[in-house]
Amino acid sequence: MKGFEQKSYLGLKAASYNMRISPFRRTEVCCQLQRIDSSMTWPVIAHEEVLVKSKPTEPVIHQPLHLSRRALRNRKSPTQRAAFQETNISPDNFIYPVFIHQGEVDIPIKTMPGRYMLGWRHGLIEEVARARDVGVNSIMLYPKVPDTLKSPTGEEAFNDNGLVQRTVGLLKDRFPDLVIYTDVNFDEYSSSGHGGITSEDAGVILNDETIHQLHKQAVSQARAGADVVCTSEMLDGRVSAVRAALDAEGFHHVSIMSYSVKYTSSLYGRFRKVQLDKKT
Repeated sequence: MKGFEQKSYLGLKAASYNMRISPFRRTEVCCQLQRIDSSMTWPVIAHEEVLVKSKPTEPVIHQPLHLSRRALRNRKSPTQRAAFQETNISPDNFIYPVFIHQGEVDIPIKTMPGRYMLGWRHGLIEEVARARDVGVNSIMLYPKVPDTLKSPTGEEAFNDNGLVQRTVGLLKDRFPDLVIYTDVNFDEYSSSGHGGITSEDAGVILNDETIHQLHKQAVSQARAGADVVCTSEMLDGRVSAVRAALDAEGFHHVSIMSYSVKYTSSLYGRFRKVQLDKKT
């Protein structure tokens, strides 16, 4: 009787007795059979389980993609994601330009009444704190470099202990979520005041030689903790060169903001005079 469940077996037993027992005793016999069989356990053949061995997990092979464009780096923090939201103008969209110098005292800017060249230790910290209180959490640094540190080839621009680099480190220690933009520019560090290395004979800007210095400046600023480097020099190939240099040093997360145009306007002219005492 293997293979039949208990109820099926009882039905067969009852049917067989019904054929041989008188009608007067059928009910009594069936009740006795049910009492006997209910105490017995009848085996049921179960389907055998097929055990399937799981395949071993293959090791993940990390092969970096050679991408020239990585839009994800522009969305790496809540502050930057909020800044690039469309059709929504708020303090999240503002980048506050601040001018700094190596001294301690804030110096009034004559061409911008009410604005100051801030001391990089105290005045800057206080000004950034006030900006954050009203919702502005992105700043851009513009340094006033002493003339004694300027040179024809602008090596001070990529000094890891320079004014901008020290300021970035100070701000990141005090405000870790602050988004810092830095200016990748040559004329701030050039003894000639021009926006690039110039040839001695013709006095023209040497494009490729200057870009070689600029990408070293960008890497130095990224190493200090800058979130976005801003290539303001109007030179050919500067953005791709800076991107390649940052990626080569492992700074894939650092963004680039490039200037598309510049104007000699009454507004921008006053802005330039803060950094330079000459028109170039």
